[in-house]
Amino acid sequence: MSEPVLVIGSVAFDTIETPTGKVQETLGGSATYFSLAASYFHPVRLVAVVGNDFSAAHRSVFRNRPIDLEGLEEAEGKTFCWGGRYGEDPNQRETLFTHLNVFETFQPRIPAGYQSSEFVFLGNIDPSLQSSVLDQTPRHRFVGCDTMNFWIQSQGEALARTLRRVHALLINDSELRELSGNANLLAAGDSILSRGPRWLVVKRGEYGAVLLSRTGRFLVPAFLVSRVEDPTGAGDSFAGGFMGHLARNGEVSEKTLREAVVWGTVMASFCVEQFGVDRLAGLQESAIQSRYRDFRRATSWDPGESP
Repeated sequence: MSEPVLVIGSVAFDTIETPTGKVQETLGGSATYFSLAASYFHPVRLVAVVGNDFSAAHRSVFRNRPIDLEGLEEAEGKTFCWGGRYGEDPNQRETLFTHLNVFETFQPRIPAGYQSSEFVFLGNIDPSLQSSVLDQTPRHRFVGCDTMNFWIQSQGEALARTLRRVHALLINDSELRELSGNANLLAAGDSILSRGPRWLVVKRGEYGAVLLSRTGRFLVPAFLVSRVEDPTGAGDSFAGGFMGHLARNGEVSEKTLREAVVWGTVMASFCVEQFGVDRLAGLQESAIQSRYRDFRRATSWDPGESP
């Protein structure tokens, strides 16, 4: 059995408005969604920072799952806060405010017990900090990475250096176009794969996901749900399912990566059904397995088939 998955990212309080309702300062952040989703497949080591307004009740959400919190630093000040509003199109959102608070000066320190981690996921943070995490985890053998338009525009050189060190980049289609400078998905994918990553996962929201490599491509639709309450964290939940499956399996191949894309799709579909992390935190293993089987039946997909 491989070491627990290591994730570096944000733990935050989110204020979210959608056509179905609104929540104030609910638990969120990229590392939160990732950790909860991945924990249904494999134990997780979480590295992030929170303020002294982060309560025992907030911590209990993680402690109810196999998530190690030794790397969750508490700093003087307030926890990162974000607010956003969605319209009828769940793929479009408006950021209302971003208060970095203690996250602004976050310098990841990987505990000694985490430095043996083999599967590492670099959440959406400054690419220089992402590289510093890899320097502190010398035994990593599979690294997944996320980024966003802000870092693409402001930290291009640092991001390029980080990409040369990762195995898989997981980004959405708008980020892919921004990073590659190309609107065509396949041409853009070829451009990114020439810069270091062996695999590229393009998250396309309600249109599913695409796995690209130098040897093939694999496309899956989204899992259709009857009601989308809150799209926040769906991409991070996808990443959690993706990395969690790989770590549980212990093998990295085209086959296990295709399986990981499907598990990621399943976990993202649960995330959107309730506000914040409520749905992810309260899942039953049987519900995950049932949805995976439903997805396979709906798509007639065989994980042993070549892409």
